Amino acid sequence: MIRKFSTSIAMLAIASLGMASMPAAAEKLKFQTSSNASHLSLTILNRDWVPKLKERTQGRWEIELLPIKAVVPHRETPQAVAKGILDGDMTAVSYFSGKDPAFALLGDLIAGWDKVEQQNDYCRNGGGKEMLQKLFAKYFSGVTVIACGAYNKEAFVSKVPIKSVDDLKGKKIRSPEGLAADVFRRVGAAPVSLPTSETYGALEKGVIDGADNSAYSNNDANGMHKVAKFPIYPGIHSMPMFQFTISTKTWKKMSEQDRKTLEDWFYEAYDALTKAIDAEDQKLVARDKAGKDITIIDWPQAERDKFRAIAEQSWADFAKGSPFAKEAFDTQTKYMRSKGLLK
Repeated sequence: MIRKFSTSIAMLAIASLGMASMPAAAEKLKFQTSSNASHLSLTILNRDWVPKLKERTQGRWEIELLPIKAVVPHRETPQAVAKGILDGDMTAVSYFSGKDPAFALLGDLIAGWDKVEQQNDYCRNGGGKEMLQKLFAKYFSGVTVIACGAYNKEAFVSKVPIKSVDDLKGKKIRSPEGLAADVFRRVGAAPVSLPTSETYGALEKGVIDGADNSAYSNNDANGMHKVAKFPIYPGIHSMPMFQFTISTKTWKKMSEQDRKTLEDWFYEAYDALTKAIDAEDQKLVARDKAGKDITIIDWPQAERDKFRAIAEQSWADFAKGSPFAKEAFDTQTKYMRSKGLLK
């Protein structure tokens, strides 16, 4: 009897030890992005990178990436994160330009960056992340910036041939509010503020002539080239910065190791995304050049330089808009000069 009792106790102890050693269920984080569900970028992140975070945190954290407007409107993600409706976001910084012109300068320094790697290094090592955190501390309390960066230089979608700066005059262009819209106004275009999810319908109905929209492959996946057959590639204007933010409450629950893992995961994912999107862009561009339905326009360098000179005037004027804008301008131009991107 004693032996049976002792055996039972031993079995219970072993079972308890086994249960104690089992990892707890991963805590799932819900992040809203600024990508449409059909975007190749979101497909790649969900397919290849979402599983890696759970693996790298040994099952402690899992992430769910949702398309634009899945939970809240595209300009309301920070408020939703602060309130706990979302755990975080991975969305375009320029959406919040109405709060402060600094968001516009950080969100997309129009015609500024030559390569994705330059902007990502500015974010990680040149003061970009810290500058963005200052803005969030001021305007979106309760939100922590994990990282920021870009993954592509966007192509330009157009229903009509636009071969030069002068050809932009009088054209209705979908553009984020803020710096991009200001640059397009300066060249004589009429900017129209729309989320990316509404771009196709606006092109189809003739509400706009062209669009600052997304990567060539994303535009192709969304059917843009069915209604806008004169894309400009490589793009002339936009390399949007994306923010990767999280609820400060959730951030505080994480270990230092998991925080570092999450930051590294973002930059590695975006580096892989850059390579994948570029490869897909090149493949699609080659296909469309070989066909007869789409005319791809590549601006000569002289026109690109002319456009950038106009954009630089806009950067400087936006820098006067607030103390934060001046600081955002200064940190970016200082970094760019250190890398030989500006004189």
